[in-house]
Amino acid sequence: MQDLQTLPQELASRIVDTVKRYPDTATLFQDIIKHIQIHPIQTNGQVFPSKKRKLEVPTSTAESFDSIADISFSIPQRKKLKLEISRHAEIGTIRGTNPTTGEAEFGIRYADIDSCICLPVPEKAQPQYSFCVLPSSGEDQVLFTVPGTKIRPEAVDSEISVNPEESYKEATIRILNKRLKRKVIQPDEKDFVSTMAQAHRKGEKAVHVKAFRGSKDGFLFFLPTGIIFAFKKPLLFYPFHSIASISYTSVLQRTFNLTINIYTSSPTNDSSNNETHEIEFSMLDQADFTCIDTYIKRRGLQDASMAEQRRAQRYNVNGLRKGEAEEADDGGEEEGEPQKAQRQADDEDEEDDENFDPGSEGESEGSGSAENSEDDDDEGQDNNDNADINGNLVEDELGSEAEEEEEE
Repeated sequence: MQDLQTLPQELASRIVDTVKRYPDTATLFQDIIKHIQIHPIQTNGQVFPSKKRKLEVPTSTAESFDSIADISFSIPQRKKLKLEISRHAEIGTIRGTNPTTGEAEFGIRYADIDSCICLPVPEKAQPQYSFCVLPSSGEDQVLFTVPGTKIRPEAVDSEISVNPEESYKEATIRILNKRLKRKVIQPDEKDFVSTMAQAHRKGEKAVHVKAFRGSKDGFLFFLPTGIIFAFKKPLLFYPFHSIASISYTSVLQRTFNLTINIYTSSPTNDSSNNETHEIEFSMLDQADFTCIDTYIKRRGLQDASMAEQRRAQRYNVNGLRKGEAEEADDGGEEEGEPQKAQRQADDEDEEDDENFDPGSEGESEGSGSAENSEDDDDEGQDNNDNADINGNLVEDELGSEAEEEEEE
């Protein structure tokens, strides 16, 4: 189900449990969530917020701020505002302020911030960088974007000295690191680099892959601390400790899907009591399979057993069978997941194909004596059937899930 990330973990867990027991309720819950997000509901004088609500602005008369003018915000509002970063760690906030009225439009307390992430914006001719400020709980996210150009000194009002040669990105990161008492998370090319070329900025390495979450298109970034899907609301960030497993589904010739199984609450030592929820990202380019698979294995993200509710084949992300482990130890090249699927399919049909003679195709008719001509014709037909089976087996198996999803 979509939008469960906008709900408290306890409520999301209860919904997941109910849907598992009564699958037909999934659509009902989804419709209820969407309705409440779009239409405010008033009950006993209390108004439930709509999707377009403004964030509450934490205020304190004792606060002073470092500020950067003319910053483009996307979440929770699309607006150009002044970015203000509090100088006080105990009561600090990050907020967007109207440059005309001087009033704060929205903000988030330092104490409520779980992560602050800086990401390069893909598919832009000129470099831009988006800062994702993510809360520990709830949906009060903040997303703003800065240009990749040198910062204008007149745009900055800060106690922290800013070098005129610094870019907007560098200056913003330095101020945030100082005020938040933690480092802003950034992609690291040592962790992940896409094999796909940057069409808009040639020569620059891409640290993202394009993907879909349901009907929403976006970008997956594989970070040193977790995986984030940006830049549509809500931003979805999965730190490593929240991930139960990762698996691949719908592995086709050109695309595949990535499923992240996350804990709906803090995991315990008793794995049987850990509730999980699957988040699927689709239409990832097959060219990025190897670099994603390498990232997953390096981070030790275990693959889960086959989920009953999903028929598609799950491929082992980390573990190798005994024979494969010995081959890897001997320095043999580890085969990729699509190659494993091909080999497994070939092994399953080895018995059916043991009598198949590739050279007999097209030669069976008219060969042999007259008394055996009928048998030869039958054998030729069987061989042709076996060739069709052998050629289409992997395509049929790996494409079956995509066809089932289209029919549904």
